[in-house]
Amino acid sequence: MQADLSAAMKARDSARVAVLRATLGALANAEAVEAPTGPISLTAAAGATEVARRELTDADVRAVIERERNELLAAADERANLGLPDDAAELRGQATALDPYLSC
Repeated sequence: MQADLSAAMKARDSARVAVLRATLGALANAEAVEAPTGPISLTAAAGATEVARRELTDADVRAVIERERNELLAAADERANLGLPDDAAELRGQATALDPYLSC
């Protein structure tokens, strides 16, 4: 997906760039671990509080991509119901851009 983002940027395909950036951001957020509870150390050495990110399974990645796609389709339906067919078509096109990542 990162390589596809680079290609879309070079091609100046702004719609594809937007959907890939949003999806990669959602994947990065899914990798985040929960913040520890309790007091925060103000005297910890730099980097001492770093934690490893969560490894996503293929199923996790697929679920995040499906969620992003479903959100785009829901937004497209809302725009269509508001009488904004051009906006709806653009959002459906963005949702379609995620289809190749779901067919694997």
